[in-house]
Amino acid sequence: MTNRFDLSGKKALVTGTSGGLGQAMAVGLAEAGADVVLVSRSDSGEAVRAIKAVGRRAVHLAADLGELDGIGDVVRRAIEAFGAIDILVNNAGIIRRTPAADHAERDWHDVIDVNLHAVFRLSQQIGRHMIERGSGKIINIASMLSFQGGINVPGYTASKHAITGLTKALANEWAGKGIQVNAIAPGYMATDNTAALRADKARHDSILERIPAGRWGTPEDMKGPVIFLASAASDYMNGHILCVDGGWLAR
Repeated sequence: MTNRFDLSGKKALVTGTSGGLGQAMAVGLAEAGADVVLVSRSDSGEAVRAIKAVGRRAVHLAADLGELDGIGDVVRRAIEAFGAIDILVNNAGIIRRTPAADHAERDWHDVIDVNLHAVFRLSQQIGRHMIERGSGKIINIASMLSFQGGINVPGYTASKHAITGLTKALANEWAGKGIQVNAIAPGYMATDNTAALRADKARHDSILERIPAGRWGTPEDMKGPVIFLASAASDYMNGHILCVDGGWLAR
């Protein structure tokens, strides 16, 4: 049964790999056997070193996914690096925290560009490549705010709701072409994106009280789910949103 989770010989592209969830998922895929293209605005040296330490190949491409016209170049360079991309993990995302009544239009557009528009363009362009090859795995990163409204994050919430819809739409079109499109919805994770929440004792404590597991998640908690969705073990899963939340939504 363990062979169903083996990614040996697979080539993955993971975005947003300078730290946090993206770095952990990239390393997890490598630990399962995949070579990895890492895409981030800033340095992903720690992830590159960890991947090479387990004997897999790693290539870092510096790119700002908010610059949508450059996405085609990212895809071209990624395919040139490894010859093919079998797994795409759309993890890169940004968040801007301002009350809705005061939310700047620039903040709204910046978040939607990175969290939604870039995800569609990467999925579309790598999806074409996967369709030609007759197989592939696309894994989008959703959120608890794909299901709930949140506070002071209207752009982020809208983008993450949209990610679940996009995941299902692409799954419907591409399942019959040998491509599985699914998403992971992390719960409240201890990363840079949640630093402001964790620094606010009242918010931190109210969130923690609602998590049945009794702790915030960590990037390591994402490794198993991403390996599962990237592997043959999930070949009959299409359009699913896998919640990794310590039981948050069940509460």
